[in-house]
Amino acid sequence: MVEVGYTLMCEQRGPRELVGDAVAAENAGFAFAVISDHFHPWLEEQGHSGYAWSILGAVAQATQSIPLMTYVTCPTFRYHPAVVAQKAATVSLLSGGRFTLGLGAGENLNEHIIGSGWPSVDVRHEMLSEAVEIIRRLFEGGYVTYRGAYHDAEDARLFDLPEEPPKIGIAASGRPSCELAGAKGDMLIAVEPEAELVRMFREAGGAGKPAVGQLPVCWGPDEAECRALAREQFRWMAGGWKVMAELPNPVNFDACTRFVREEDVAQQIPCGPDPEKIAEGVRQYAEAGFTYVALVQIGDAQEEFCRFYERELAAVLKDI
Repeated sequence: MVEVGYTLMCEQRGPRELVGDAVAAENAGFAFAVISDHFHPWLEEQGHSGYAWSILGAVAQATQSIPLMTYVTCPTFRYHPAVVAQKAATVSLLSGGRFTLGLGAGENLNEHIIGSGWPSVDVRHEMLSEAVEIIRRLFEGGYVTYRGAYHDAEDARLFDLPEEPPKIGIAASGRPSCELAGAKGDMLIAVEPEAELVRMFREAGGAGKPAVGQLPVCWGPDEAECRALAREQFRWMAGGWKVMAELPNPVNFDACTRFVREEDVAQQIPCGPDPEKIAEGVRQYAEAGFTYVALVQIGDAQEEFCRFYERELAAVLKDI
């Protein structure tokens, strides 16, 4: 069975709203919650981009039992790996051990802001590999000095550590990142239901480890309105990951996706009131070997979507 979670999307909701959404998701019975970690939204129409880690601290206190996860944090540019380790340890303590640290090689959209350029993907993977080593060593306790090709740490120590270090998930979209995730991660993170990703992850050391996917949906009573909203808010994903990782600003995503049609978006995103459409999307992840799927409800109808999940959708998904 696939466990179904909920996405706190910082690009489409304000910080206070996101805390309330997390409480609603827990009350509705979602198995876990993930949160995006962006500096910019994908599109200016989304209109938000609060600091995920402050929101996580508030969510950890406002909720009681729902597991939490970053989906995902880039620990190589705007955050130093040592700072990411400190944040993750603190959120784990605040949440009573409910936190998983999801990491990835990042997107230009968020990381170019520090003015250090945007290297090729192979360099970004090498940087991520070093960052994971630093974070894991800090989770072990004691002082850490590290000299890498891209990152250094000098006599760094975390004085507040949870009894069990947070698990680390690593985002992947191709063979190099799957091999990195299998070798150095506790789980695979992906945004496409591709069985090949799971296979490469398992062959690289991820056998027996979970895989977490994500499915955007636009649930609502009027399918036409949902299709229009999905295009407005989520057309940025039409270009695929190789485009999504490289463009620097929301205006670039707007220009790149200006001619994406509603029907193009609706082919990727279940729209409207039919729970079976959402179930089919989750089923694709299950058939590809994923063990967890986080739903992303597009738009502001988050409490309504949580009630729909509790009232109807959960029963439809329970046997997938």
